Amino acid sequence: MKIGDIVKGKITGIKPYGAFVKIEDTIDGLIHISEMSDGFVRKIEDYLNIGDCVDLEVIRIAKDNKVSLSYKSIHKQPRKKYMKVDLTIGFQPLADKMPEWIHEYQQNHVNS
Repeated sequence: MKIGDIVKGKITGIKPYGAFVKIEDTIDGLIHISEMSDGFVRKIEDYLNIGDCVDLEVIRIAKDNKVSLSYKSIHKQPRKKYMKVDLTIGFQPLADKMPEWIHEYQQNHVNS
């Protein structure tokens, strides 16, 4: 196994900071929460559950054979697309109503 390899791993534990993975029954790995998604990750369980078997990319191998893995590099989530909206009316309703509101305010507060 080397950096960049795609491996299949089984999720064995989940903590707030990441998910523990068993690869080939002999190698332990971790998917840090920052490697779950390019977006904000509130809970790991929104992406993975214990017992799931998933494809992962090897991003680092420590001297003690602990492996750092990436979920997001394999499972890209499409970004939300934003639509450009052109307002045709703009603030015109506000400008139309302003004189009426000023008149009502003056009537209610000047005579008080």
